[in-house]
Amino acid sequence: MNNLPPLAERMRPKNLDDYVGQKHLVGQGAVLRKAIESGSLPSMIFWGPPGVGKTTLAYIISQTLDRPFFSLSAINSGVKDVREVIEKASLLKLGGQTLPVLFIDEIHRFSKSQQDSLLGAVERGIVTLIGATTENPSFEVISALLSRCQVYILQSLNEDDLLSLLDKAMKEDELLRTKNIIIKENEALLRLSGGDARKLLNIFELLVNAFNSKKIVITNDTVLTHVQQNMALYDKAGEQHYDIISAFIKSMRGSDPNGAVYWLARMITGGEDPLFIARRMLILASEDIGNANPNALLLAQSCFNAVNVIGMPESQLILSQTAIYLATSAKSNSATTAIGAAMALVSQTGDLPVPLHLRNAPTKLMKNLGYGKDYKYAHSYEGNFAELDFLPEEIKGTKLYDPGNNPREAESKEKLKKLWGNRYKY
Repeated sequence: MNNLPPLAERMRPKNLDDYVGQKHLVGQGAVLRKAIESGSLPSMIFWGPPGVGKTTLAYIISQTLDRPFFSLSAINSGVKDVREVIEKASLLKLGGQTLPVLFIDEIHRFSKSQQDSLLGAVERGIVTLIGATTENPSFEVISALLSRCQVYILQSLNEDDLLSLLDKAMKEDELLRTKNIIIKENEALLRLSGGDARKLLNIFELLVNAFNSKKIVITNDTVLTHVQQNMALYDKAGEQHYDIISAFIKSMRGSDPNGAVYWLARMITGGEDPLFIARRMLILASEDIGNANPNALLLAQSCFNAVNVIGMPESQLILSQTAIYLATSAKSNSATTAIGAAMALVSQTGDLPVPLHLRNAPTKLMKNLGYGKDYKYAHSYEGNFAELDFLPEEIKGTKLYDPGNNPREAESKEKLKKLWGNRYKY
């Protein structure tokens, strides 16, 4: 239809004032904006979901500070590519030019050796590193590199942000402003975008291109009709990353191995990181199975280790075995609800003092003050149990753990009732 770049690329902002979202970072007076305006820019990691502006923000920073900008994608770059960029940056530094920005997209996909190759350049001030990741950098970025970077969390765009993007596109884009576009309903557009600006603009462009007339009326029905017919376009590019992992998790939680292996196959076919899949199964093993079947966590951990060692394509067998096991396992979320209740209680009651009988008494003064007094050592009593209060006085008797309705936790429930009587009566 035309030779223009995609709408998402055409609408990419050029400065901080045009940048949509992330006001907590780049709004007036926000922490990152202050760092940019001062010119004192640390190396940093942008952590957030797709389509929230990580790449764009990195480029805007380099342009605002008039710094050379180098960009690599961890998907198709290796140690050799990193070293070549660092050599170029070193030459710029020797020539007296300003410190370059090196942007690494999907830095979580870099191996340890690849991340190690960045470390020296960051330490010596050859580049300012900006890494982008959709994964928790605490798990995915080596500690030596992470300690030299400031981590900034980018959030999904809200409804107002997304609608302002559409309005801006219709008014300013050279192609869209020639058309009479009426958005009669926007719920389906926003829902399918999932807070992802790139996905929203891709969907919007697909819709506009589906009409031959100058006047285009967009309703929820037209969105669903045209987009669902072309959803495969987004699968290949990984645009449904969060939707598909959600379907995968919900299939296992819902005890459907057919659904689990189907969504697993979709992720494998789409090139999803197998360690990302294995990590999500580790979380599910505690969150949704827990003590109903403690072996689930052990198998999920073994799966993660095996996938890390073996790699693809063989790891698809291990992922499949584990997904089926988790899907067919007994389920319990009692550990999840217990820690949730405990965290809420801590938030409500604050830092309550530890009861004196539970405190250590390594000094004579502490003993004189009553530290450790009246503590009962469980192994000195029959059945290795002595009745004692283990919560602060203010919340004594609070019940946080409620065993799930499954054979394993039914045993735990009976044991607790026998030991504690009414305190653990369910």
